[in-house]
Amino acid sequence: MKAFTYERAQDPAAAAAAAQRTPGARFIAGGTNLLDLMKLEIEQPTHLIDVNGLGLDKIEPTPQGGLRIGALVRNTDLAADTRVRSDYGVLSRALLAGASGQLRNRATTAGNLLQRTRCPYFYDTNQPCNKRQPGSGCGALGGVSRQLAVVGGSRSCIATHPSDMAVAMRVLDASVETVRPDGTRRVIPIVDLHKLPGDTPHVETSLLPGELITAVTLPAPIGGTHIYRKVRDRASYAFALVSVAAIVQRDGTGRVALGGVAPKPWRVEAADAELSRGAKAASDKLFADAMPTEENRFKIVLAQRTLGAVLTQART
Repeated sequence: MKAFTYERAQDPAAAAAAAQRTPGARFIAGGTNLLDLMKLEIEQPTHLIDVNGLGLDKIEPTPQGGLRIGALVRNTDLAADTRVRSDYGVLSRALLAGASGQLRNRATTAGNLLQRTRCPYFYDTNQPCNKRQPGSGCGALGGVSRQLAVVGGSRSCIATHPSDMAVAMRVLDASVETVRPDGTRRVIPIVDLHKLPGDTPHVETSLLPGELITAVTLPAPIGGTHIYRKVRDRASYAFALVSVAAIVQRDGTGRVALGGVAPKPWRVEAADAELSRGAKAASDKLFADAMPTEENRFKIVLAQRTLGAVLTQART
């Protein structure tokens, strides 16, 4: 691990300002992803800004009938919140499907959204990876790609986004609140937070340099049956091959988002419109632009079958 300096931020705007004025600075809260990457020297921050003392750890109702979730709310606490369990069940289930109990006790809402890919070529510093070292190439394109993206990737990167929580946030149409180094605030729809790789896979989000996530806001509950189903190689502590977050109404209409198949939580509104016609119709829209490899082509069929199982569960 490279040497770094450290400070504890006093308020969100000061934290953002400190990040902007210090080249190579990173925010740290739970550290469950960042510290691992620092040990491997994939992340090499020169300065860490501890944001744990900023008071962003509350879950509060909004005037619009939704919930405002502080950026530092731990995954365990968010999953266990009675309002989340009753009104946003897909989110609670997604959180409980992720990582282990010990990690959920430390991981934060903002950190979960911003965690980096688990692509093996990203983690192996002897391999080319445009996300880790821009312009070096993508070893996954001609290598082992079973776990990687089948849609939304590019010739520069086919890594997947690892978060379960983010998939549920996407199906719920959440919004992300931030503060910028100049103290101004903005709201980013979750659909616009994560970027597809294109030619710049190292640019993973739409956050500006120094911009700090302060909260995630959920709209008013929409009802329906909330389901999160995760297919993985082992029963726990594994990332998704395919995951399905769905909210299904009694008439069969609803919305769906997928994890494990793309560089960001994958939702196509045209697929929502086809959901009442069944898994095949919705899946055709979700994977209309798919570019699978021979090793991961099975994910398209797996996703369709998983969605079919979810729709069957919703009807029973």
